Amino acid sequence: MPARSTDARRAAVLGSPIAHSLSPVLHRAAYAELGLTQWSYDRFDVDEAGLPGFFEKLGPEWAGLSLTMPLKRAVIPLLDEISDTAASVEAVNTVVFTEDGRRTGDNTDIPGMVAALREHGIEQVDSAAILGAGATASSALAALARICTGEVVAYVRSEARAAEMRQWGERLRVEVRTADWSDAEQALRAPLVIATTPAGTTDALAAAVPERPATLFDVLYDPWPTALAARWSLAGGAVVGGLDLLVHQAVLQVEQMTGRAPAPLQAMRRAGEKALADR
Repeated sequence: MPARSTDARRAAVLGSPIAHSLSPVLHRAAYAELGLTQWSYDRFDVDEAGLPGFFEKLGPEWAGLSLTMPLKRAVIPLLDEISDTAASVEAVNTVVFTEDGRRTGDNTDIPGMVAALREHGIEQVDSAAILGAGATASSALAALARICTGEVVAYVRSEARAAEMRQWGERLRVEVRTADWSDAEQALRAPLVIATTPAGTTDALAAAVPERPATLFDVLYDPWPTALAARWSLAGGAVVGGLDLLVHQAVLQVEQMTGRAPAPLQAMRRAGEKALADR
């Protein structure tokens, strides 16, 4: 049932650390635009050990939760059901509390990536490269399962990580080949490059951006632009940024938690841009 503006409801983002999260800015902007004046959205620093206790204290006023690291897998045993999308990568970033008291989990990162690429005109690619092999890389693989018709090359730092990415490829039915991080410059020639590594990791690759780069999806948003994204843009390539992903996955969260669709994408994006500028 769609949310009414007179209903006092709560939502929040959980994780550790969490002080940097832009989720409150985005969700509150959506509530304001939708006229949900009695809704609130907060942030709580919660680690894996504290998560069950946090859930035990939640009352009927709670509509949903956003989850970031390190909780995306830790939350699964606490839920009544999870979506096929979340199950495909064993990661939940969205929890919705239904009227009958059930706890349902979903992953909006994956369709959020697809939507962010589509917004930049990327509907399908015949091959792609992924920089990194963490949790975000598995979500990137799941997104590529929807839009990539050929091989995905993952550039990683260890054989253990390489094996993980190949396993994810088999599970997601994506043709994955792994390569050593020392050859990561080769990734930059792919039709679509998805950088999933922590801040600073790809800075050294900026000097290797080709003369005519295609599309870079860099999942970072702070600091922005990264050295790689700045050089990519300067060379005339298309750049999709972490704020694009953050906004699109938050749009889906707002729609699920409030029952209101479509969520106000542009108002949420403006709020996120202002918050980043103010930093």
